[in-house]
Amino acid sequence: MIHEDISDFAAALPPRRALAGLDLGERTIGVAVSDATLSVATPLETIRRRKFTLDAQRLLEIVGGREIGGLILGLPRNMDGSEGPRCQSTRAFARNLSRLVDLPVGYWDERLSTVAAERALLEADASRRRRAEVIDQVAASYILQGVLDRLRNLSP
Repeated sequence: MIHEDISDFAAALPPRRALAGLDLGERTIGVAVSDATLSVATPLETIRRRKFTLDAQRLLEIVGGREIGGLILGLPRNMDGSEGPRCQSTRAFARNLSRLVDLPVGYWDERLSTVAAERALLEADASRRRRAEVIDQVAASYILQGVLDRLRNLSP
């Protein structure tokens, strides 16, 4: 089920299960995962996009292999908060994916996540080639960490 509101997403999560964060690009999908205590997001991998069924198959392997309890997709809103074609594409991907998994699916505003990831990689003195290899999964970890921090603030 897809949840627009992060509070509804949080209420639907099973206990002690990790989350996966996705940064959907036109050519790649950055994937990050959390620990079961929902404290820390870690970059995992970058999936080269081919077609939906193959991309979804790899995501389902990750979900099953890591006992993922929910999925967060970065929603690439415009800087003024409006939604353009990339948001529509992300929402379509989420709808199609939600038909294949019995997990809560939510969105997180990803504005500037790639910029933050790029800055962090530059500060870590990563080579241009290395940055290109990992930028999407690092961006996914920024998206997921934002959700984890918000979930911590929602807890009583």
